[in-house]
Amino acid sequence: MADQREFTRHFAAAGSVVAEGVLAPDFIVSAKQQLEMAQEAEVRYHGTRDFKDYGMVLLCALYGGAFWSVFDNPRLMGPFNAVLGDGCIVYSYTSSSMPPGGINYSGRIHTDCPRIVPGYVTNMGATILLDDFTEENGATWYLPNSHLREDAPEESYFYEHARRVFAPAGSAWFFNARTWHAGGVNRSARWRHAITINMVRPWMKQRIDIPRALSQSNLDELSPAARQKLGFDAQVPASYDEYYAPLEQRKYKQKTE
Repeated sequence: MADQREFTRHFAAAGSVVAEGVLAPDFIVSAKQQLEMAQEAEVRYHGTRDFKDYGMVLLCALYGGAFWSVFDNPRLMGPFNAVLGDGCIVYSYTSSSMPPGGINYSGRIHTDCPRIVPGYVTNMGATILLDDFTEENGATWYLPNSHLREDAPEESYFYEHARRVFAPAGSAWFFNARTWHAGGVNRSARWRHAITINMVRPWMKQRIDIPRALSQSNLDELSPAARQKLGFDAQVPASYDEYYAPLEQRKYKQKTE
């Protein structure tokens, strides 16, 4: 983590890196509490717990607080910037919690990016651990070096050759979004909490238009770093006036990579 060149070298070769000590202990406590409140807010939105993605917060950024302050953490943002460039922005920002005594949508063997551009990383993810990831609570499975293959691995091959993200709370698993992975089964009696941020190049579209989604939020609390990562500096002009506006008033105001 201290040597960005070493990080990018290992990341390019293996497709992922597990880094410990990315989050401070007091932040972990606060983020878990806020995540559980966000889960309940999603239940209220759907009006039931009986929906396909129960337990998943679709857009963590809607809930502010800890979900905004992560963008001011250089240990978390540094690897993204090293691989994708300083201008990278959020594509998706979800919770990755596993329910007690079960599994969820992430249990299938999958990849988070449908495209392969040879020699060019378009998407990069980080699963940020708010609980220890253990065998009992369903630590993520991943297939090393699989970011270069187009076809899905057979299930038997995957589980024979896969590794698991066994790491303490506060760690982050950084991965090329083309890496084939799967959530494990949580056999414990408690939720296993995590959040996942998927970053893309600034010219790519977000899964949800985050600046529009946050239009009713108290945006004065957003730091410049958070505004940039959430896509506020990568909005395309919507009129001639916006296009010809002075640089400081433009919506697209960052360098491109």
